[in-house]
Amino acid sequence: MLNIHNLSVSFGGTYLFEEITFRLGAGDRVGLVGKNGAGKSTMLKILARDIAPDTGSIATEKEVKIGFLRQDIDFEQGRTVLEEAYEAFTDIKIVEKKLEEINHQLVTRTDYESEEYSQIIEDLADYTHRFDLLGGYNYVGDTEKILLGLGFKREDFNNQTETFSGGWRMRIELAKLLLQSNDILLLDEPTNHLDIESIIWLENFLRNYPGVVVIVSHDKMFLDNVTNRTIEISLGKAYDFNKPYSQYLELRHEIREKQLATQKNQAKKIEETEKLIEKFRAKASKASMAQSLIKKLDKVERIEVDEDDNSVMNISFPVSITPGKVVIEAENVTKKYGEKTILKDISLLVERGSKIAFVGQNGQGKSTFIKAIVKDIDYSGTIKLGHNVQLGYFAQNQAEYLDGEITLLQTMQDAANDTNRSKVRDMLGSFLFRGDDVEKKVKVLSGGERNRLALCKLLLQPINVLVMDEPTNHLDIKSKNVLKAALQQYEGTLLLVSHDRDFLQGMSNIVYEFKDQKIKEYLGDINFFLEQRNLENMREVEKKDAVKKEVPKDKSLSYEEQKKGKALQNKLSKVESQIKQLEMDIQKDDKLLASNYDKHIEDASFFMAYNKKKKDLDNLLEEWETIQMEIENA
Repeated sequence: MLNIHNLSVSFGGTYLFEEITFRLGAGDRVGLVGKNGAGKSTMLKILARDIAPDTGSIATEKEVKIGFLRQDIDFEQGRTVLEEAYEAFTDIKIVEKKLEEINHQLVTRTDYESEEYSQIIEDLADYTHRFDLLGGYNYVGDTEKILLGLGFKREDFNNQTETFSGGWRMRIELAKLLLQSNDILLLDEPTNHLDIESIIWLENFLRNYPGVVVIVSHDKMFLDNVTNRTIEISLGKAYDFNKPYSQYLELRHEIREKQLATQKNQAKKIEETEKLIEKFRAKASKASMAQSLIKKLDKVERIEVDEDDNSVMNISFPVSITPGKVVIEAENVTKKYGEKTILKDISLLVERGSKIAFVGQNGQGKSTFIKAIVKDIDYSGTIKLGHNVQLGYFAQNQAEYLDGEITLLQTMQDAANDTNRSKVRDMLGSFLFRGDDVEKKVKVLSGGERNRLALCKLLLQPINVLVMDEPTNHLDIKSKNVLKAALQQYEGTLLLVSHDRDFLQGMSNIVYEFKDQKIKEYLGDINFFLEQRNLENMREVEKKDAVKKEVPKDKSLSYEEQKKGKALQNKLSKVESQIKQLEMDIQKDDKLLASNYDKHIEDASFFMAYNKKKKDLDNLLEEWETIQMEIENA
């Protein structure tokens, strides 16, 4: 379907990639991966014919339709959701307009016997036939079906596109691509700004897509769930395997290990041959043999090991000073935009050291609540920061606040103070901006590089409460892993908005879902939240045909009672975690006993520890029952 041969692109005399060759066929769902700045988005632009390569060629079958979902979507203001979605039907709209002109002429003209009128009648028949062939009678229904499938409501259809958040605008653009019936889909960071439910919907759609899909994404779980092939651009070369991303990493590691072992064996043989040559050269009778060995050595094809770019950020978030026990206290927070209420009477208590994830569909108020906390917007209600709280805020569009016309070094120096201005070069180096890189203007950086710079700039201020809104957008997978490790080691308080399930795993002990102007608390990590949501969905399916029973409404709890209930829930969650760990430890000991009973029966210390774990488990189970009764009584 698409043949790429010897593609090369250079900037400023340095090759971004050189002589890359691969072929794309029907059913290929390719993850195009690599570090920030490796050339992934450039490759997509070349495939979409937005830019031309320095050398090489792209050959396609005739009439292949290519759809390109870009990172930055720029809608024309003044269009409604429906009007923007209808932009997918360029040919149909042209024919439709022509038909309107013809029908207008038929109504207004009276020269029924003229040749011109006869020609209009013929044109009407021709254009009506073309309209039918193009699917003109179905496009309105198809558009509504796709928009509803992507989560829009009918009342959204006539709203202006600029009133929607970035994630919803991304869905409109995606709807246009799906309606065009493209043979090849090029998707650049399609999960940026999409909520988890939307990502799951997109995964299901792409898995069943019959054409070619090429995806640039740093969402490891999304790539593993969708792709069947991985092409990595690294240090100017392309590595291509028919495996999803995680399997590709394992396979490439195995291949590199074999290359290293083979190279080592070859080097040993070459060394032995060189010693023989030196030995034979000293004897006239062996000179011909030495020459023979030299010729043989010259013909040996030296084994090369694939280069691997292992450079990663070096990042940590030190806690400036210890704040009070309660770091954020929100009561009855309400936010409206015009007539539209986003948040209504939200109350929330954040304690020191909490790791909290905010999740939910786009437009449900996650970023709005974050902006209220950092005093970025007006709202009704109260939000109090605790004693000695020093907020560090990373906005969803943080990179957009950077001045593109100044250098990286100037960006850091302008934000620094007298105590850390001398450290900015070292800080930039730890974020992989080294040597002459610091003299580059910000505008030449890729999206991921700008995010790295914004993170680096954030560290110039003292922080003990980190508030981060989609910090992984545009970051490559290695950078995301480094950021995740740094946040896991962070000893302060973390409030995190993210749609990236892989990044969220193990990051939080509390999840708040934003939905219908309210929040709902889940005492666990993102996996626990998803399990609970699936259970709820299944219950809803089971209850669909059941007769609804009248359930008395719970009387509203006071704020103090809510706080007490939350403390009990936290305590219960902690005990449940300890029970789970002990059960796993006892299960491991049981396996050891089963595999080698005679050895462990004589080990007194093993059995003492084994019995202690069982006793501790019994005590924890009793404690769990007591707390559960307290919660029920409360």
